[in-house]
Amino acid sequence: MVTITDKAKQRIDSIMKDENYDDTYFVRVAVESGGCSGLSYKLNFDNEEKKGDQFFEDKGVKICLDIKSYLYLAGTELDYSDGLNGKGFEFHNPNASRTCACGESFSV
Repeated sequence: MVTITDKAKQRIDSIMKDENYDDTYFVRVAVESGGCSGLSYKLNFDNEEKKGDQFFEDKGVKICLDIKSYLYLAGTELDYSDGLNGKGFEFHNPNASRTCACGESFSV
């Protein structure tokens, strides 16, 4: 399961409103090859379910992971930072053995 913080929920709600996404949309979180540590995070909004998708809900936000990504992201918390040191979504992944300095990629 992937959980989200209150700040992440607020930002997701804001994006969904700004983009006029209705309640058929969900947050798709995935892992793909790449980045300086080997694997990178991917986050977007989608409304099409794919074979093998795993769905979770936290704080009223529907979150989707494909089965491969689920293996890497189980227990991850999605946060949002709007501070001076950078703005954007952050992944707090307990499965990552190493994370790059920018926080956008990891290895297990």
